[in-house]
Amino acid sequence: MMELGMNAGAAPTGDLIKDVSEATFMQDVVELSQTVPVIVDFWAPWCGPCKTLGPALEAAVTEARGAVRMAKVNVDENQMIAGQMRVQSIPTVYAFWQGQPIDGFQGALPPSEIKRFVEKVVDASGGDASGGLDEAVEAAEEMMTDGDSGRRSEPRRGLWRACSGAYRFG
Repeated sequence: MMELGMNAGAAPTGDLIKDVSEATFMQDVVELSQTVPVIVDFWAPWCGPCKTLGPALEAAVTEARGAVRMAKVNVDENQMIAGQMRVQSIPTVYAFWQGQPIDGFQGALPPSEIKRFVEKVVDASGGDASGGLDEAVEAAEEMMTDGDSGRRSEPRRGLWRACSGAYRFG
């Protein structure tokens, strides 16, 4: 059962963020990026900035509600991938779309820049990082401005239609 306030269309966090190895990189990054952008975080357990960047990236990817996925590559355990991607220092982040790297950065960034990066990647793929929430808010605002306060049932039906894809009750 889906709880109120959760997006029924959003993938669970386990599907959004994966640890990737040399054996799964093609499937979890290159192939998956044919349909949804994948942000790849190259990190190591001993890397101080990685300990800050990783959770901030995970939060931004989760907030995008399935519009983007994240793959985490431990460079100590997956040196071949890091070498093929020419990772010189960590943390390094690449965004893949349609099987190709389309953007990236090195070093830790503040959360506001991480959020902008994720939004830019989603926009490049033609996706919507709001998970449909922007559409529901827009519909609600439209109902408020059109509002005939004597006809309350009509705005409720309109809001239900705007939100029905995002929530399940019962």
